[in-house]
Amino acid sequence: MIKVASYNMRKSIGTDRRRQPERTLQVLCEVDADIIALQEADRRFGAREAVLTSHLLAEHGDWKPVMFGMRARSMGWHGNAMLVRRDAEILGCQAIHLPALEPRGAIMADIRIKGQTIRVVGMHLDLSGLWRRRQARAVIAHLEASSPRQATVLMGDLNDWSAQNGCLHDFAQHFTFAPTGKSFHARRPMARLDRIMVTPDLSIQACGVHESLQARTASDHLPIWAELQPA
Repeated sequence: MIKVASYNMRKSIGTDRRRQPERTLQVLCEVDADIIALQEADRRFGAREAVLTSHLLAEHGDWKPVMFGMRARSMGWHGNAMLVRRDAEILGCQAIHLPALEPRGAIMADIRIKGQTIRVVGMHLDLSGLWRRRQARAVIAHLEASSPRQATVLMGDLNDWSAQNGCLHDFAQHFTFAPTGKSFHARRPMARLDRIMVTPDLSIQACGVHESLQARTASDHLPIWAELQPA
């Protein structure tokens, strides 16, 4: 069983308007996933520095970052980052460039963990429905062109308030959604903006939204998670 999670960490600025990276890591320790896709993981301006520094990661939890090498002091690409267990093997990784009016991107990595190889995509899609659909199609096209094919999980903040239209309809043609539940707003969840999707060769055994007291304060989104195994 591989546990995955997705979390829009809002640059570690909580609903109390305080930036506390240590609190973000406490929430991640509560979720205790093997692979984590993060959104808004880098500071917005300047050098786009990683909010969760290597020093913090070394002292808290059991993860290492997948280094995409896009910016010297950034953990990921346009705020998207990925953490994996320290004993996991990173077989390859790359940034996915998305069509956008504002800076948007996705990341992809092939991870060897618990004796299995899994392809993981993390993303944070646009606020505009038109651009979300273009971005979803770009991600789908990128996966279809990637070889060899792997069991794949896609995670992230899709920014889509609809139940099954727009980019959700596009993704549903290829992937199965985990019924995780409502993750936004953290204080009073009303929408399923955060999603986990898998290819048919992965089976969703359990899933949910992490709703601890700490999580309700650490970001405006709650983390979502799923436990997966080969179908």
